[in-house]
Amino acid sequence: MAVPDFQSIMLPFMMELRNGKESQISDLVVELANRFNLTEEDRQVLLPSGSQSLFRNRVAWAQTHLKQAGLIENPSRGRVRISDQGLKVLDQKPEQINCRFLKTFPSYLKFIGFNTEGSNESKPIPETVIVESKQTPQELMESAFQTLRKATMEELIDRLKRCSPGFFEIVVVRLLQALGYGATGDSLVTGKSGDGGIDGIIKEDKLGLDIVCVQAKRWEGTVGRPVIQAFVGSMDFVRAKKGVVITTSGFSRDAVDYVERIEGKKVVLMDGAMLAGLMIDYKVGVTIFKQYQLAEISNDFFGDNEG
Repeated sequence: MAVPDFQSIMLPFMMELRNGKESQISDLVVELANRFNLTEEDRQVLLPSGSQSLFRNRVAWAQTHLKQAGLIENPSRGRVRISDQGLKVLDQKPEQINCRFLKTFPSYLKFIGFNTEGSNESKPIPETVIVESKQTPQELMESAFQTLRKATMEELIDRLKRCSPGFFEIVVVRLLQALGYGATGDSLVTGKSGDGGIDGIIKEDKLGLDIVCVQAKRWEGTVGRPVIQAFVGSMDFVRAKKGVVITTSGFSRDAVDYVERIEGKKVVLMDGAMLAGLMIDYKVGVTIFKQYQLAEISNDFFGDNEG
């Protein structure tokens, strides 16, 4: 039997979790392989890159899509369980669960790039990249790259939320250093400054003539204007004109509007998506395991020498 595609794995994946208990991903892969009656040869088939088994990779993608739809949860690293929403879905005894089915869940629509907020207008639901695609190969590669990046960002945010406050501080320090701040001597100071809303101070020069205040918290809910306003007020204690607030969640519209109207100070709000994106771009907490290069014909090389 050929290795099933990731969409065919979704419903069996859910069925393996229907008892509501946590399962190890590695154990689940074995159970699913048995359910599909895969031969040992099927289980050993690798991706073209040779970095992972094809079946394990497709199980991982089924997991990603189900999680983004809110049907499963990752209570801890390497473990998975069905969500209350997932149990409700199984109670309906669906014949199949695929990308088209998952589009009925708002969180999944957001994951695939469909804006479900800010408008009452009826909008067509976009086609999933992997299904019935009419894009060119180059467009497909770009879409696949963005999908992979988004999945990595989601995982980074999830891991940051579960790490200790001390380790989160280390992550912030390393990212700021990678961005070029606090890279010389004692130009980066972390830890409580004693002024309620400030967690650290960046000295942009060795004399400390220009400083940036930092607040970094692993908030679960949306960060509102009162938090930002308190931070901006605290900046006066150290005579700072620049600041950055970093969170694993997001900021309310009022908080964003307030920052945009501040006079005499510049404050940057770094939400979870921006934080994870910068960590990927500056290779903080991630490793590059594969790079691809696309070639195109050089007109400069051929010039007028074509017949």
